[in-house]
Amino acid sequence: MSFKCGLIGLPNVGKSTLFNALTNLKVPSENFPFCTIHPNIGIVPIYDIRLKKLSDIVNPDRIVPAFVKFVDIAGLIKGSHKGEGLGNKFLQDIRTVDALIHVVRCFKDDSVIHVNNVINPIVDVQLINDELIFSDYEMCEKIIIQLQKRNKHCRKKICVDSLVLEVCLNHLKKGYMLNSLFFNEQDKNIIKKFNFITYKPIMYVVNINDSKKDSDILDNLLKFLKLKKCHIISFCALSKKFNLNVNVQTKVQISNNENLYCEKLNEVILSGFNLLGLHTFFTVGKKEIKSWVVKKGIVAIEAARKIHTDLKKGFIRAQIVSYKNFVKYNGEAGSKKFGKYRSEGKNYQIQDGDIVHFLFNV
Repeated sequence: MSFKCGLIGLPNVGKSTLFNALTNLKVPSENFPFCTIHPNIGIVPIYDIRLKKLSDIVNPDRIVPAFVKFVDIAGLIKGSHKGEGLGNKFLQDIRTVDALIHVVRCFKDDSVIHVNNVINPIVDVQLINDELIFSDYEMCEKIIIQLQKRNKHCRKKICVDSLVLEVCLNHLKKGYMLNSLFFNEQDKNIIKKFNFITYKPIMYVVNINDSKKDSDILDNLLKFLKLKKCHIISFCALSKKFNLNVNVQTKVQISNNENLYCEKLNEVILSGFNLLGLHTFFTVGKKEIKSWVVKKGIVAIEAARKIHTDLKKGFIRAQIVSYKNFVKYNGEAGSKKFGKYRSEGKNYQIQDGDIVHFLFNV
């Protein structure tokens, strides 16, 4: 399962710098607004220490980690929903991602241009949120009008869609993002069809200065975001760069500063992973150990389809052992000896860290 996290924010707040650090690419990150016009995409492996431990036991030919795509999206400005600064194109780019990482500048530096010439991260956050809300409001309004035209013969499904969208429109009109609304499962399935930006899960990466001189600015922003119950990561995008894409089979010796930088990058990656309610199961063999990313709550037969459609068609059962037990008993033979392997049917819910072997017949 591939998933994409989009880096959004005002121009020149550090999105491209963070993108380069995450992906080890070298896209332009110059000190002027709209340095980025077209979205840049980078694929990053999710570093999972469990792969290393499994490899130590099995010694496979190769290891295949899970991956996340990061998309560096051009900065939005006030009026983007009306097309200011190519805003409509950039907003459309945002609709293609699964989760949002809102990068916010939280430091003063006269040598680094701010598009509004004032360092006020709370205002910056609200400006971006407003543009997303305005864009969704306009789209929601258009969809409702289209449904009303088709609804003259009142097909039940269209009526239900219209009712849910009316709730969304009223919420947006009040200046709130759709991810702050509670929906039942039926309503969630309706909302997902329309790909609203403000319904996407969002986290905030606060781009700070290494010095303490801007602590008041940071403290005020953190209080503001915590009131909204947002997930927040503070990060200095101009710190010493470190390549996160380390080989999972290699023990890398790094200094304390580099280690902290690496941990921050990995926190961004894992937070994007968790925002979408995803987790990992493993297939383990001498040829390959592989991570598979699935939605929490997925059942065995659907997890089998992620690997190959034939596994779902001919599904018999799944042999399961937890990662913890596999490591504790030093592999498959030990886990079986102590009765830690079990057989599960097609409706078993895959747990994070499960090691799964699917039995099938086609």
